[in-house]
Amino acid sequence: MCDKLRELPVDVETDEAGNQWATLPGRSETSVLIGGHLDSVPNGGWLDGSLNLLAGLEILRRLALEGTPELTIRLVDWADEEGSFGHSLLGSSAASGHLDMERARGLVWGDGQGLVEVLASNGVTLEAMPDSARQLAHAAAYLELHIEQGPVLETLGLPLAVVLGTFAVERHAVRFRGQAAHAGSTPMDQRQDAFAAAARLALEVRRSAVTHGGVGTVGRVVTEPGIATAVVGGCQLTVDQRHVEANGVAAMLDEVKRASAVIAGEERVSVEWERLWSIHPIGFDADLIGLAEMAVREVAGTAYLMSSGPVHDAAEIARAGVPSVMLFVQSLRGLSHTKEEDTRVEDIELSVRALDRLTALTIETCRATGGGSGSV
Repeated sequence: MCDKLRELPVDVETDEAGNQWATLPGRSETSVLIGGHLDSVPNGGWLDGSLNLLAGLEILRRLALEGTPELTIRLVDWADEEGSFGHSLLGSSAASGHLDMERARGLVWGDGQGLVEVLASNGVTLEAMPDSARQLAHAAAYLELHIEQGPVLETLGLPLAVVLGTFAVERHAVRFRGQAAHAGSTPMDQRQDAFAAAARLALEVRRSAVTHGGVGTVGRVVTEPGIATAVVGGCQLTVDQRHVEANGVAAMLDEVKRASAVIAGEERVSVEWERLWSIHPIGFDADLIGLAEMAVREVAGTAYLMSSGPVHDAAEIARAGVPSVMLFVQSLRGLSHTKEEDTRVEDIELSVRALDRLTALTIETCRATGGGSGSV
């Protein structure tokens, strides 16, 4: 990515949160931001989210060849979008002013490394991260392209969609503590099996999501002592719950928390909950949604509108008051966060063309309305 940026007349910098910015200066300091991320989940795919940045880079290239743009165009690679420590959108939440510093300071990964320690090893100081908010000072709009990561567009036979907003999310670490004991000599009715409690809770997460029309996932489970010949004395799992409405995810969380207390009592173990991260549902800017519809119709013939279950950096930038919108491109078989993630080449081309057209429409609208920082 850095090598490709060197080919363009852009200024490149890394801010206090580790976000990397490439700026193509325009006739006005008012800026249109195009954003994405390069980090991935372990064994992730090739498009989430490098598509966002490579598409944005080609738009920078096109604009640079045409001369000085009317507005300043900025491409941003947000740091740790995927949330290595359970806190998604780390870099963009720092810029938006919504990074919970106390919670971030206490985040520790399974191997014992703390977030503060890992940040420092990469030249980032936690206390300085909120200073990255200065990067949004002259932003009139934020645009992001992403693969859908789900099966809706493929089911409908459509290549592209305009994203209306993102789901509410509650993400917690849940710890059950029982008693380790020998697997051969401990009768079943006398066990304090922390994993048995965790397994029952995982099914409750699933049942609650189905009941309330949301989604719920237990994505990580760690047992102690973690050997074949011992009853599990301790078990930690992550619970990720999402819903299009805030009261929906709140109902799911309350239901599963109450269930965990009942399960703990029946299994004779203790249970503790720790919030890792949460975000309210976010609606994107109505004017930009209209421009995105126009852009998608121009390149694909029809514009489908949908909400996003996955969260994206665009949600944090919208929370900061910058008008924001997203485009989705179809994911084959709805797969993402896996090596099987893929999208047809012709659909990728359409998505880049749609983002390019949306950028042009956004610039034209800002010029026509005299739009300044924080307005389309």
